[in-house]
Amino acid sequence: MHNFISKLVLVLTLTAFMAGCATDPYTGEKKVSKTGKGAMIGTVVGAVAGAATGSNTKERQRRALAGAGIGALSGAGVGYYMDRQEEKLRAKLQGSGVSVTRSGNDIILNMPGNITFKTDSADIRADFFDVLSSVALVVKEFDKTTLNVAGHTDSVGSDQYNQSLSERRAASVGNYFTSHGVLAARVMTVGYGESQPVASNSTEAGRAQNRRVELTLQPIVQN
Repeated sequence: MHNFISKLVLVLTLTAFMAGCATDPYTGEKKVSKTGKGAMIGTVVGAVAGAATGSNTKERQRRALAGAGIGALSGAGVGYYMDRQEEKLRAKLQGSGVSVTRSGNDIILNMPGNITFKTDSADIRADFFDVLSSVALVVKEFDKTTLNVAGHTDSVGSDQYNQSLSERRAASVGNYFTSHGVLAARVMTVGYGESQPVASNSTEAGRAQNRRVELTLQPIVQN
């Protein structure tokens, strides 16, 4: 919980600071107005106060989003909202190697490891930056969703190593989104190591399928 709140404070402070800046017409310098300072303090305090309460991670996230002023969807509007987001993601990701699937109102992006990361590394491939940037643009537009970033590996190597690698890869993708303007309170990362294969680890083709990062977009709905 401490790491979640620390990350939230840093990203929200930087985001709110930039939003509160104005250019002095005489000197050309960037300054923070009194209104901007108030908005900055309100955003950070509200989100952190929300994150500090709640009995579990999802509940703390929901409270942090409410504290940051992110509204919730309700009724028939939920499906329509996710339909529009799915349509835009499919258009952006066509030919990228990233698959888009729908499960109820959830949207799942499957990012194969061979196009996302170098072998045995959590460093995102430079040629994949544009793909992630395209996703970031869409999820910033549709801000009433949370992003669950899950890392997965094949069975080659020790359980401990694979668990650590999956966590670091999920964190790399999550950090990419927050560094490109996605609110930190919306992003959660988790590593599953080799525990959730989608294919057999007995073949190279199967292992390639298991090396992946899955991004699940879920609507923020009213309780």
